Amino acid sequence: MWMPDLLRQAVAQDGLGWLLAVVFLAGMVRGFSGFGTAMIFIPFASKHLEPVTVLIALTVMDIFGPLPNLPRSWRDGEPASVARLGLATLLALPLGVYLLLAVPTDVFRYAVSVMAIVVPVSLLAGLRYRGELTSGVLYAGGAVAGLTGGAVGLPGPPVIMLFAASTKAVSVIRANIMMYLFVFDIFLLTWLGLKGQLEAFPIVLGLLFFLPCVAGNIVGAAIFDPRRERLYRGIAYAVIFTAALTSLPLWD
Repeated sequence: MWMPDLLRQAVAQDGLGWLLAVVFLAGMVRGFSGFGTAMIFIPFASKHLEPVTVLIALTVMDIFGPLPNLPRSWRDGEPASVARLGLATLLALPLGVYLLLAVPTDVFRYAVSVMAIVVPVSLLAGLRYRGELTSGVLYAGGAVAGLTGGAVGLPGPPVIMLFAASTKAVSVIRANIMMYLFVFDIFLLTWLGLKGQLEAFPIVLGLLFFLPCVAGNIVGAAIFDPRRERLYRGIAYAVIFTAALTSLPLWD
């Protein structure tokens, strides 16, 4: 009978209605930009849930949410580049998870919000990697993403900063980021499981977020148009910035 009890606990979660709305919005941004789920969801959700609970719920819903878009991402993207990023991430992730489990909740919340604010501001200011995306650069970017992903649940920013100035087509960049984030989710869930941190409640909460996440991804992908890439990026940056700024602990 533990599942009905956990489901009742999840349904009774404080702020659930807002959490579901933010999940849909984050999924939609992910669907048309290829990124943004974590940078929108984590700052808001960390106001209501413990850091590890936030990351588990996010990872559970995020593994299933992008599934409708993965076949297209595989066709449009570069699986070999994603594999290099993923290998380095796998090696760096344990240190990031160690930091996650070691820092207080308020430190986690500030770190998440500040990173989610800095990334769109930096991209709008033109601060990004402008060199060639060699294998070494991809490995380095993957390692940094493993650290930030494990510590604060944000593996995307280092990878986004790598690809943002790339001469590759926007559809390729979007596909690479989407595939990488899916791979990261699998790595993070596996490592948290090995560390004994996979509790039932956040898994049930993540499953509850599944449908709005998938719905958001489908809507976002449906409205995606490469010819309006600047508009989509601008919307994604604005939503991320607003979510992070309004979720800073100093407003509590």
